[in-house]
Amino acid sequence: MELILWRHAESPAGYPDGERVLSAAGRHAAKAMAQWLAARLDGSERIIVSPARRAQETAQALGRPFVTEPRIGTAGTPEDVLETIGWPYGDERVIVVGHQPTLGAIAAGVLTGQPRDWTMAPGALWWVVRDEQARRAELRAYLTPDLV
Repeated sequence: MELILWRHAESPAGYPDGERVLSAAGRHAAKAMAQWLAARLDGSERIIVSPARRAQETAQALGRPFVTEPRIGTAGTPEDVLETIGWPYGDERVIVVGHQPTLGAIAAGVLTGQPRDWTMAPGALWWVVRDEQARRAELRAYLTPDLV
């Protein structure tokens, strides 16, 4: 199984939280990251997105169909997300567009096996590949928008 954790791009503070939109810089970063990611995808991936507007806008930059899932939202826990996507079972590629600190905690957990609070920059992604034979996860990429 491959897991791509993509944090929504930059969004200014606001209320209500679920209606926050991407900033101009966030829209630019989401588009740049989407272009980098699209060049490496084959179209078979499942994309699951938080209902928060800033996550929806980030995912829309990829220009592919996605499913909105409330358990990926701002109140979602790492356990909610992993259960929703079926990690670590399966042989598919799943892209999760969501929020910090949940995505950082997932990355730490799947890569180290330990609960940790890893920080994830706005618009960044972790690409993790599960080697079922070796029974471990390996980091394929960690990328921030300023690197694309």
